[in-house]
Amino acid sequence: MKQALLAIAALAALTVPALPAHAAPKDPVKALNATTVPGHGVRFTGSVTWMDGTDERGARDLKGAFQFGKKGIAAFDITLKDGDEQQRVLGIGKTGYYSGGLIGGLLPEGKTWFKEKNRGMPDSWSQFINPAEAKTLARLLKNGTTKGGTVSGSITVKELKAVSTWVSAARLGNEHDGVKISYKLTLSSAGLVSRVTSSYTITEDGTPYTTTVDSRYTGWGGKVSIKAPAPSTVTTNIR
Repeated sequence: MKQALLAIAALAALTVPALPAHAAPKDPVKALNATTVPGHGVRFTGSVTWMDGTDERGARDLKGAFQFGKKGIAAFDITLKDGDEQQRVLGIGKTGYYSGGLIGGLLPEGKTWFKEKNRGMPDSWSQFINPAEAKTLARLLKNGTTKGGTVSGSITVKELKAVSTWVSAARLGNEHDGVKISYKLTLSSAGLVSRVTSSYTITEDGTPYTTTVDSRYTGWGGKVSIKAPAPSTVTTNIR
């Protein structure tokens, strides 16, 4: 009888299916680096909301792309739409091109693009957090708390300047270094960032103004080609 019971127990052990092992979480920096191939990149869309403590309104829509080179981001193309006003900004290497918006009315006749040194992030209503930069992503992961497929945390403008060319090349004075940006990253099953929500508050004349940017990223590793405007449309002068 004892031998029969042992045989049944052994048979049961053989027939019980093994529990599936939990997949190890993907390393977001390694996942990003795997997509960082020249001529490829990522596309994004986004929306900006602005609040002064009593009133909240949609302030801007964003769309664009980052193109990778041999050492990270080589170019970007971003369209900023504020109501009926639209501006497009291209950053190619160390050169920036600007069209439309306020600058469009200052261009000489026959010219549609203004050229100057690439300043990175166009302005403070763009997305401060750039998940296409490996150093930036690594710092966000270090500063934040990872839970499931999300990473939440905060980082100052000064910290971002130290790791993000997107921010350090922008027109930001040192007086904003202490501004704290709260962020939430949503990661795909592949470990790539699919969404970034960030917000920051600046107080002016005693009134707090909060800006929130919600961006979504698609097509990581897909082909992206960003080219400079035709030279005949470009000027370095404004009226």
